[in-house]
Amino acid sequence: MSAAVPSIDQLRELAPGTPPFAYWPQTWAWLALGLLLLAVAVLWGALRWRRWQRDRYRREALLRLDQLAGGDGEQRLAALRELPELLKRVALSLPGAPAVASLGGAPWQAFLQRHARQPLPAGFADDLHQVAYAPDSWLRSLDPQQVNALFSHARQWIEGHHVAV
Repeated sequence: MSAAVPSIDQLRELAPGTPPFAYWPQTWAWLALGLLLLAVAVLWGALRWRRWQRDRYRREALLRLDQLAGGDGEQRLAALRELPELLKRVALSLPGAPAVASLGGAPWQAFLQRHARQPLPAGFADDLHQVAYAPDSWLRSLDPQQVNALFSHARQWIEGHHVAV
């Protein structure tokens, strides 16, 4: 008897078997949970996007404040003159547009304090008033620590002011 020797040409590929698990959830509860998690993620993303868009004025004001704080000499003088205007523009840009355009002195200080997360110095609004209207010679005589404190308090207020929405 002659036995046929198996050859490689006789091999055939086997059909793939079914996996021991299903890729689709077996119950409707898993599908509902997945959809719920997806909806929560989309809602969270939409709220973050909305907040990011709403805080655009704050990012632009901080960028301008950085530009103002970096100046020297005559640029520093112009930067000090622009600082009160910048804070007023930020206040006018708040959502809900409070009526702050005509505020000055104690009412302006009260507004700044009311919207600040951390207390501001008592005479901050007066310092801003002095910076806006004092003669150039007075501004040039300011101590660098006083100037840095003004910019620091302005940054603190811009970064942390409370917006009731």
